[in-house]
Amino acid sequence: MSDALLITEIKDYPLIARGKVRDVYDLGETLLFVATDRISAFDWVLPNGIPDKGKILNSMSLFWFSFTSDIFPNHLVTGDFQSFPRPLKKYGYLDGRSMIVKKARRIDIECVARGYLVGSGYKDFKALVDDSGSNKKVNLYGYELPITIKLAGKLAETIFTPATKAEEGHDQNISFSEMKKKVGSELATSLKKATIAIYEKAAKYALPKGIIIADTKFEFGFIGDELTLIDEILSPDSSRFWPTESYREGANPPSFDKQIIRDWLDSTGWDKNSAPPALPDHIIEKTLQKYRQAHRIIVGRDIG
Repeated sequence: MSDALLITEIKDYPLIARGKVRDVYDLGETLLFVATDRISAFDWVLPNGIPDKGKILNSMSLFWFSFTSDIFPNHLVTGDFQSFPRPLKKYGYLDGRSMIVKKARRIDIECVARGYLVGSGYKDFKALVDDSGSNKKVNLYGYELPITIKLAGKLAETIFTPATKAEEGHDQNISFSEMKKKVGSELATSLKKATIAIYEKAAKYALPKGIIIADTKFEFGFIGDELTLIDEILSPDSSRFWPTESYREGANPPSFDKQIIRDWLDSTGWDKNSAPPALPDHIIEKTLQKYRQAHRIIVGRDIG
């Protein structure tokens, strides 16, 4: 197994952000996004990473940006390393795990689309159901939903559940009416429409290939006056991918993401308030296999 790339040091351009996964450099008129092999869980970046994970995430984002570009603009300039600026050519590890994107004024709202009810959405729903009394429906984020929906249940329609972005810790779900107060009614409506359209196109593509995209989150910004899709999209880090063959309502389906890591961390007795333990090799390998499988199904080829 190759070594994981955990940190980048590009001396030719200023580093302007180092997130849980991506390092971002300022190229002047554009930005360089580098997907490292770092992996996080429970809001902690783990001490060792997943080799080639960054390449998988980068490749999937490039695929989805192309696939959805006919319905909504995005910030991608190029993912072709050969066309990168000359000073970057000496950093060969960038090939396959980076992209150049346009600069945008980010909107500080996570735009979440849910086709199935799971995770924090189901947790909030269940709390409402428990307090519903004799009511047959509950109002979740502005949507009237029947109380009979089960865990991982398919929703009658895609729902839009925005969240406020948090620099640290978990994002906080808010209602659409709260979002309108934060960003304005017109922009909120545009973001909702775009989020649902992009999600539904992707979900329709993935389903016959054997993957349910249960939910996903997007980020948007303005490039000039144009509302634009930014960041990374529709990867196992930002979406729930479920295999159709093992899906059933009432249970959390196995997923093509880092659930293996979360389960292992839970088994260690780690308190989630101190530095996390290092991942053992067999957990790294199992996680990588899941990411590779998702990439193969969605993109149609193995990662190089």
